[in-house]
Amino acid sequence: MSIKISFKKSISAKTTSNLVLFVDEKFNLKPIKKYISSSEFFYISDLLKIRDLKKKLLVFELSSKKKLVLISIKKNIKNYDIENLGAEFYGIIFNKKKTEYFINSESLHHNYKNFIGHFLHGLKLKSYDFKKYKSKKEKNFINVYVIGRKNNITPKDRIKFVALEEGTFYARDLVSEPGNVLHPDEYAKRIKVLKKYGLKINIYNQKNLKKLGMNALLGVGQGSIRGSYLVTMEWRGVKNNSKPLAFIGKGVCFDTGGYSLKPAKFMEDMTYDMAGSAAVVGLMKNLALRKAKINAVGVVGLVENMVSGNAQRPGDIVKSYSGKTIEILNTDAEGRLVLADAITFTEKKFKPKFMIDLATLTGAIIVSLGSEYAGLFSNNDKLSRELIEAGEKVEEKLWRMPLHKNFDKLINSKNADMQNINYVGGAGSTTAAQFLQRFILNKTPWAHLDIAGMAFSKYGGALNSSGATGFGVRLLNQLIEDYYE
Repeated sequence: MSIKISFKKSISAKTTSNLVLFVDEKFNLKPIKKYISSSEFFYISDLLKIRDLKKKLLVFELSSKKKLVLISIKKNIKNYDIENLGAEFYGIIFNKKKTEYFINSESLHHNYKNFIGHFLHGLKLKSYDFKKYKSKKEKNFINVYVIGRKNNITPKDRIKFVALEEGTFYARDLVSEPGNVLHPDEYAKRIKVLKKYGLKINIYNQKNLKKLGMNALLGVGQGSIRGSYLVTMEWRGVKNNSKPLAFIGKGVCFDTGGYSLKPAKFMEDMTYDMAGSAAVVGLMKNLALRKAKINAVGVVGLVENMVSGNAQRPGDIVKSYSGKTIEILNTDAEGRLVLADAITFTEKKFKPKFMIDLATLTGAIIVSLGSEYAGLFSNNDKLSRELIEAGEKVEEKLWRMPLHKNFDKLINSKNADMQNINYVGGAGSTTAAQFLQRFILNKTPWAHLDIAGMAFSKYGGALNSSGATGFGVRLLNQLIEDYYE
């Protein structure tokens, strides 16, 4: 359901519209007494005696036409807690017949910095719904009015919130598109449109990639009738020649597994195997919209892993862009092949300050961490620490996993420099990351985020409904804001 947000200076205390007020953790009503009638005050006071005060939001039916929503605010509340409150509030008002709510910012009992901004940010993130292909278009919307002197959001902060929402929603849109629509040809076209925001876009097609020697990436896509691409997005937010921050995404638009065919059950979910690339594209759009004061580059490899007479076979050997050879023992371990060429290309061409890649790379990371943490693998302690701290601030959590030279023996090949899968068994996510690390040639600080358990949610999360989450956009934006901007 669509949300329309407006700001007003004041409202009558006797309004018949739904009212939202903020209280302390103990639901003390005295500070808000002036915003409701005496009869309402005593009525709510009696009901509070039998309500569960551990809840953060309580709803009271004052009449057939009026509800009162009380939201408790704890001391030293974190920004993500405020955003979660906004999301929880959306859960209350979603699909309700009454579509008008007044949030009284004057009832805030502490001067929390940008409280209303973060509250509305959470509300809007939670309200996202992908209904592009529904034939019956929804016309209903909810009016949310924010009243009072504490509702001010500075123009600078407003731009930041909007840019982050737009970037996250764009990533979710891309992940939500079906494979017959968002194939590599269409994906490359959509990225090209982002030039209008000030991004420099370069699209390398199959002919370009073959000339460059990106045979690891090309091998994955050779079974598809669609093209394969490497797309770069450059943002120059400062005029100096400082090294850019580099973000790399796996863009497998649909993954059948190739000849190492996936089971039919849940294969339809493989439309989201490009979620790593979507996070990079959404991040770059966000950085351009808010005119971020950094230099950054986004690089995505776009392919479709299909079965055909021309598809890659188990046992094939390819020469990567780095010059290293790879024996393909399993065609369903394809994402690492796409990233291998993209990582080496990014390091050589842009000489970045660091590289962070994102990919729905392994099912093993879901076994390890479920849908609570993304796996973090890195060759750099400082970058790892910064990523973990940024993730905690926006509740896009990371858990650092091991890399070690002893894992190398599991991916060494008798016939090539390496093989693309560990057939001994175990350590599936680590050996995949260990594989990727071999394609960093100049010791550039690097982090690999395996987001297989975080990119798509069957049941929805704190700030998203079920479906695509846009995981990574807010995390990486926070990293940039805190440490590099």
